[in-house]
Amino acid sequence: MGLFDGLMGNASEVKQAKADKDLEDVLVPGETVDLAFVLVRDLIVFTDYRLIIVDKQGMTGKKTEYKSYPYKSISRFSVETSGHFDLDAELKIWVSSALEPAETLQFRKDKNIVKVQQALAAAVMK
Repeated sequence: MGLFDGLMGNASEVKQAKADKDLEDVLVPGETVDLAFVLVRDLIVFTDYRLIIVDKQGMTGKKTEYKSYPYKSISRFSVETSGHFDLDAELKIWVSSALEPAETLQFRKDKNIVKVQQALAAAVMK
């Protein structure tokens, strides 16, 4: 996937070395990145302990929010695939007993939502 796909909201898989470098101040000693995706400017990262969502904010993207969800706190998630007229696919993640999703991520006409869902399912069911 190229730059155009990234701008259109399609997730692209990120090399582990790049994700490790981007998260060097966030990862705890011994924590490793298993899988990572970039969604426009944001990152969705699966480590051996948790799901990390890196939310780049503002025009320059210098302000960054790191959201960390230990797998044991994720109570459920849903995936809504895109259709013929609705081109957005959506992933929602709930934590503990919350009524509203803690995260809602939008994907556009993207096959990588399947990989993200499979990684999340595998991590949560450990």
